[in-house]
Amino acid sequence: MSILVTGGARSGKSGFAETLTRKLAHPQQAVYVATGQAFDEEMQARIDLHRQQRGEGGGLWETVEEPLELAALLDKLSGGGRAVLVDCLTLWLSNRLLSVEEHKDRQQLVEDEIARLARSVASFQGTLILVTNEVGDGIVPEYSLGRLYRDLAGRMNAGLARQCSQVFLVTAGIPVELKSREYLL
Repeated sequence: MSILVTGGARSGKSGFAETLTRKLAHPQQAVYVATGQAFDEEMQARIDLHRQQRGEGGGLWETVEEPLELAALLDKLSGGGRAVLVDCLTLWLSNRLLSVEEHKDRQQLVEDEIARLARSVASFQGTLILVTNEVGDGIVPEYSLGRLYRDLAGRMNAGLARQCSQVFLVTAGIPVELKSREYLL
């Protein structure tokens, strides 16, 4: 079973996803896949806080930090009998995009990685919870890399939502399951 949890910044999506993972993983352990990279002191402080919070979880979490090779890691973790939480896909996407920023075919390279990730999610055996951000609800970024990132994130989220059995939108700390409310034409 794969579940996508989305929402805006500081909406409560990570907390909800962690609680949901604890519920679905019990009594087994869970793998927490962290995708963030510390490019500055503020991000390092965020990563340190998340590590501390996971440590307070009573030994539930095994943390794996993977900023780039997410599809390969999910393939490796598939069928392992542990619930897997990935937090977050939009940080992974940012890492991927920045890793090929100067490449002339950067959009295609990142789209290929998104497709690879979608295949890994579709074939995942076990409980997989993916956290992502809704980044397209705001203003249009004024620079081309920002617009490309926003467009890639939107397409990635839509594609992964199709692969997941449940999709939650978290707004103001309130999770709402969307897939069961989907209007089919």
